[in-house]
Amino acid sequence: MTRVLIQLLVILAMTAAFGPAETHSEEWDDLPVKDSERIRKSFDLSAGPAQKVVELDNVNGSIEVAGTDSSQAHLVVTRATRARSPEKLEQARKEVTLEITERPGSLTLYVNGPFRCRCDGREGFSFRERPGYDVRMDFQLQVPRQADVTLRTVNGGEVRLRDIRGRFEVSNVNGGVEVQRVAGSGRAHSVNGPVKVTFTENPRQASSFKSVNGDLDLYFARGLSADFRLKTFNGSIYTDFPVTALPVRAIQREQSGRKMIFRADRFTGGRIGAGGVEIHAENFNGDIRIRENQ
Repeated sequence: MTRVLIQLLVILAMTAAFGPAETHSEEWDDLPVKDSERIRKSFDLSAGPAQKVVELDNVNGSIEVAGTDSSQAHLVVTRATRARSPEKLEQARKEVTLEITERPGSLTLYVNGPFRCRCDGREGFSFRERPGYDVRMDFQLQVPRQADVTLRTVNGGEVRLRDIRGRFEVSNVNGGVEVQRVAGSGRAHSVNGPVKVTFTENPRQASSFKSVNGDLDLYFARGLSADFRLKTFNGSIYTDFPVTALPVRAIQREQSGRKMIFRADRFTGGRIGAGGVEIHAENFNGDIRIRENQ
């Protein structure tokens, strides 16, 4: 099928929600004391609600999650620590922890440490202090294929998810996101990294794909019918599918005290097939490619 090139001209630049995470990790040469361990655990998710829920909230390290036909979740965590001294190594063991919460039908994995903070009234990260150590946790996790999955990390690795049929929420700050062979709906976002998503079945609910600095590559199954809202600043938009332009949405008017605020729609709308579910795809620096999954 002839590829259609859509050149998108944007008058106003997209305002990024947040920029690169400011990290002040110690230089490796300053951290001569090393330690590593591997954690293996299994969890039974057969009890509880039919819809299983798995959440993994990492900070420094990669995440790789695969769906299986089992009702069990199998976890392997590789923890690598470098410290300035044996005392700092022991401090790292005490301060940086993996918190595991099990409930019927759900599993939550949460990496906690002094880098977590309540910033401006909400949970965030603070990397200003130099603690004298650096801890990295790399996760490998197998979960039930039908589970709803939420994955987050900030530094030091990619986030990869595959073979899931439930809803997905995947985000990374300094690294890429790759979602393969999924049949659900959801979100895949990165700040500094590419986002690639491959569907075996097209999403039935609204979905969103974003990157500030990185390309978006979205592969959909044949027979796609959806309404796309598309926006990029330094890049172009490509698609393998025939596209019909959608009319620009009307300017929205909001009253704020004595002020009247007018909000213009900065997205380009395109309909593929008969339209239907709305899919957002936006970035600042990079191309957006909407392809057919062969």
